[in-house]
Amino acid sequence: MGLTASLGTAWLSANARGSIAAKNNEMNSSVKESECLPHNFCHYRVLAGPFATMNLGDLGAEVIKVERPGAGDDTRAWGPPFAGTESIYFLSVNRNKKSIAINMKDSKGVKVIKELAAASDVFVENFVPGKLAKMGLGYEDIKKIAPHIVYCSITGYGQTGPVVQRGGYDSIAAAVSGLMHITGHEDGEPVRSGVAMTDLATGLYTYGAIMAGLLQRYKTGKGLHIDCNLLSTQVACLTHVAANYLNCKIEAKRWGTAHGSIVPYQAFKTKDGYIVVGAGNDHQFVTVCKILNLPEVRKDSRYKTNTLRVQNRKELIDILSTRFSEKATIEWLQLFEGSGVPYGPINNMQQVFSDPQVLHNGLVMEMNHPTAGKIAVPGPGVRYSEFAMSHPKPPPLVGQHTVEILKSVLGYEDDAIEELLCTGAVAQHEVR
Repeated sequence: MGLTASLGTAWLSANARGSIAAKNNEMNSSVKESECLPHNFCHYRVLAGPFATMNLGDLGAEVIKVERPGAGDDTRAWGPPFAGTESIYFLSVNRNKKSIAINMKDSKGVKVIKELAAASDVFVENFVPGKLAKMGLGYEDIKKIAPHIVYCSITGYGQTGPVVQRGGYDSIAAAVSGLMHITGHEDGEPVRSGVAMTDLATGLYTYGAIMAGLLQRYKTGKGLHIDCNLLSTQVACLTHVAANYLNCKIEAKRWGTAHGSIVPYQAFKTKDGYIVVGAGNDHQFVTVCKILNLPEVRKDSRYKTNTLRVQNRKELIDILSTRFSEKATIEWLQLFEGSGVPYGPINNMQQVFSDPQVLHNGLVMEMNHPTAGKIAVPGPGVRYSEFAMSHPKPPPLVGQHTVEILKSVLGYEDDAIEELLCTGAVAQHEVR
């Protein structure tokens, strides 16, 4: 069906603090996602939903982010750092979206959201289960006015079960799912990953699930409800660690940068930094020994196979660590170049965005923001042979496109729009 280049006229709109609705002219339907909500709601919309719909926007979907008037999305206040008055955090995950500011506590505001949903392919919401249904915006409510809708819910724990009413931020889901239990130094405390990987993985699951939902609707003509949640995503992503327990009752542990089933596969300290080396098979291990000039280790029967190397991990890692400490990182990088062994330095951000391959892959997107000026963010990690990504549009100000959306998407006349603005059902941000 091609939810790629063909999505040039899709609409994605959001409700409360950030929904997204998308309308695809080719498929004659629309999408809606929610990233915003009133103060008294627990929220999961911080990253998973915005990340998923930003990826759709990169493919050409026109994203409408529904936010509460005034403060808007919570992440607009997350800082420092700020670019002018704009949160860098918010700017990083909200490109290619328009913003409409709607008061969800106003019945007229709810009516506008329903109208956006009816004009959309997909509705993505991030509310605690049951909250939207109380407002008349649950799946069954939207289904009645938009039977074609692909309605995607992103929550902390799912739609049913004993703890679904709990709030679910990334760190909490990482803790409950066991990710923190297996992250950190071997003898140290549990550690949170440097970025919100549970949120990001949920966003990618959501992105794929929406694609599947649109394909299903293309085949059947019917919409459906998709349940994405942080807990299920992270448990699914435990992969071999979970399988070790499920099949062998092996309790997981922390390994630092090392791997429980492969040796060597970790970071080694050099004279001036670190290098990560991974020998995924016996041939690669022999090559590592040659590069390190350790013929006695290569011939040692204790290290002949990966299973033996895992069993004799401490002795082997001590030997390798001593040798790696004798040269600077750049020297080791030069020695490993062209060897066929996977390796790399541990880079800081300056080194990452100076890396020749990162530059070649075009992973930085630059945009001109109406108040922050020129901004740069990491772009999508995928390229397509038959079409290019759409030119990125800067993240919106709160309610920057309210009037535009009411006119162009919903066909409102000026007097009706003025009434909504005067009553506070919607708000328009005037860009100066």
